[in-house]
Amino acid sequence: MFIDEVKIHVRAGKGGNGVIHFRREKFVPRGGPDGGDGGKGGDIILEVVATLNTLLPFQHKTSFFAQDGANGSKSNMTGRSGEELVIPVPPGTVVYNAQSGEIIGDLVNPGQKLVVVKGGRGGRGNARFATSVNQVPRVAEKGEPGEEIQLHLELRLIADIGIVGVPNAGKSTLLAAVTNAKPKIADYPFTTLEPNLGVARLDDEHSLILADIPGLIEGAHLGFGLGYTFLRHIQRTRVLIHLLDGLSENPLLDFIQINSELALFDPDLARKPQIVALNKIDLPQVVERWPEFLSGFQNYLNQKKQEIIVVAEPYAISALAQKNLHPLLYRVLQALNESQKVIKIHEMPVYRSESDPQAFTIDKVRGGWRVSGKAIERAAKMTYWEHYQSVRRFQKILATLGVEQALREAGVQNGDTVFIGENELEWQD
Repeated sequence: MFIDEVKIHVRAGKGGNGVIHFRREKFVPRGGPDGGDGGKGGDIILEVVATLNTLLPFQHKTSFFAQDGANGSKSNMTGRSGEELVIPVPPGTVVYNAQSGEIIGDLVNPGQKLVVVKGGRGGRGNARFATSVNQVPRVAEKGEPGEEIQLHLELRLIADIGIVGVPNAGKSTLLAAVTNAKPKIADYPFTTLEPNLGVARLDDEHSLILADIPGLIEGAHLGFGLGYTFLRHIQRTRVLIHLLDGLSENPLLDFIQINSELALFDPDLARKPQIVALNKIDLPQVVERWPEFLSGFQNYLNQKKQEIIVVAEPYAISALAQKNLHPLLYRVLQALNESQKVIKIHEMPVYRSESDPQAFTIDKVRGGWRVSGKAIERAAKMTYWEHYQSVRRFQKILATLGVEQALREAGVQNGDTVFIGENELEWQD
């Protein structure tokens, strides 16, 4: 089964907790704090694996969680960092933020890696909070939560050559004839329901990677027929074989319509070099109409020569009888060598830091007040509420960020409940 779009949920590892601990050894008075820091949570990384050509593995597993960092320990021992989780993806995978639609990465080259979520840092142990005026700190931090996101993965096959045409033009037959691929072949429309890849070996030194795209009809860019979902797979190809059905009522009209659909989906597709081949030349009726087609085709190109790039005279072939296939492939190889050897890759968005990472909002909600903000919610999650000094430290953070003053200005009263993340606090002025 070919799967080219999936949504997955990924969550990086949580940082390990820092610990509160004091040295207690015989003959070592006032040993002092020695609580170690927690380890860093594991990252989640997408890595391109050349042998993959589908997103099928994500059909059965859609949630991925990296390992959490280990807690710190006594004697200033730092916890072990969580192992990173590497998720293999096929070449040509485009990664989006499923909620915002923003592109995160475009993975093309084998071995290419992309860190999609980062693990949380480990919490600091009480040894890190010792000062000259607080030599017995009973304060530490819990580990920072790991990043979490919903991803939309979209596969765009990477092939040298894309085979396009109307349904039943013989695209799958051509692919099967020149490669070891075994696509489904039948004489009814839309036999091919998914793209197929194959490698054609011309000789000991030359080979081509071909992609057979399901048949297109007029209105495909609007969703008619099999729609436009597979057109993305020829966006990275460098040359197109435009295969025409020799038994079609009007092969030239088919050629015009398909090019129109390509242009409406992506203007760059219509400007790709094309080599046109009229299929089923082994049939007498196709042989008879070949001169008429050739004349009409040349007249049309003379009118549209700057809009469509056809790099060779049309070929008359038979995919079923394997007639004239080698001349076609060698001409395709020549066009490939003449084309620009660049794979179109999405431009990554320019990173811009938040204008105020410590920003927060205060809302009146049923039962109290809700304080929302990345920095303050993270601080709440990293606080040991069972230790008085840790709570006092959190109160100082509230004052430093301006949350206390903002709550007073909003009208908070003694006894009101203040919600911060998953925590419920009682306001005492």
